Amino acid sequence: MSIRKRNWTNGKGEEKTAWVVDYVDTKGTRRLKTFTKKKDADQFAATAKVEVREGIHVADSASATVKQAGAFWIASGEAAGLERTTIESYRAHLRLHIVPLIGETRLTALTIPAVRAFEDELREGERSPAMIRKVMVSLGSLLADAQERGLTGRNVVRDIRGRRGGGERRQEKRHKGRLKVGEDIPTRDEIKAIVGALEGRWRPLLLTAIFTGLRASELRGLRWKDVDLEKREIRVHQRADRFNAIGKPKSISGERAVPAPPMVINALREWKLVCPKRDTGRVDGNGNKVMVLDLVFPNGFGHVEQLNNIVRRGFQPTQVRAMVAIDTGEVDEKGQPILEAKYKGLHALRHFYASWCINRLVDGGLGLPAKVVQERLGHSSITMTMDVYGHLFPRGDDGAELAAAEAALLS
Repeated sequence: MSIRKRNWTNGKGEEKTAWVVDYVDTKGTRRLKTFTKKKDADQFAATAKVEVREGIHVADSASATVKQAGAFWIASGEAAGLERTTIESYRAHLRLHIVPLIGETRLTALTIPAVRAFEDELREGERSPAMIRKVMVSLGSLLADAQERGLTGRNVVRDIRGRRGGGERRQEKRHKGRLKVGEDIPTRDEIKAIVGALEGRWRPLLLTAIFTGLRASELRGLRWKDVDLEKREIRVHQRADRFNAIGKPKSISGERAVPAPPMVINALREWKLVCPKRDTGRVDGNGNKVMVLDLVFPNGFGHVEQLNNIVRRGFQPTQVRAMVAIDTGEVDEKGQPILEAKYKGLHALRHFYASWCINRLVDGGLGLPAKVVQERLGHSSITMTMDVYGHLFPRGDDGAELAAAEAALLS
């Protein structure tokens, strides 16, 4: 590797000077890179020498733009069999956030300052902190794929994460805050009111959500053959994504068996008698359509129900009837106040189920240990369960228990 000075005269008769780094890359190809300042050439030569020795150097001409690498990244995800929902999320991150800002930038030009500037630009564009975090994760995944393809020698996003350590995650948790009963988690009284207001086709579905903690996708993909009414048990083996495609649970731990209380089992027995069947597209010997009882909570044609229908036609109206609602401050044409549901999404019922599993028996809960709660919820790790719900577990140091411990010690 050498650095040499080059002098020439341009068409206007002006003398020009440049510094050329002459080196051989990891593939044995001779490369030339020109700089206007010697200090820049020296810095590049020092870095390139180390990268060539370690076998990670990629010349600019052998690299690709972020947009091109993004296309390779999507192709890798499709080849790996990632879910359609995941692929569409990746495409959206590329189309809406990454390509418009740094799509034409070469991967070799993505330095830590450049990525930090990209992050700042996302923030200035009024993206939410959650969206910025997701986009940065996608960019890191994109660079990892490009690194494996030999298009870049570094993954600067992961370099940034390594420098920041866990401080950023701790700060994020502080800003996000803990789940609060009455704000994120329905209270016992609110659940009682909701249960009392359930009616029609939504009653068995919402009872199942309340007392088994299944995810919305798992409820939408639940099959009758996975419901054991005699053992009072619901087995989770599949789920429906936002495109209504049936697939496996989110993780290996997602496949589980959850016990169901008598109220849920009785509601399911009644619902099974009137549950819509699915048309198989075949006919029997008499020319009649062959219908099968497949999904537990389908739409009117026996197919996967839309999540939006469950929330807007089932869960939210039930809350309003139960007066688990917020006054919007507006009135209808009859002069009555317009109320809206307090809890917007079905995940609030999953939060309640978790709290019900955790709460002590004297408080109306099940008093289950953390590992059992993790298994019931289908979390991939106990760490995830404790990160989300750890603050709900009894501490064992309330007044009554301290008094009993004191009496036992001093007796």
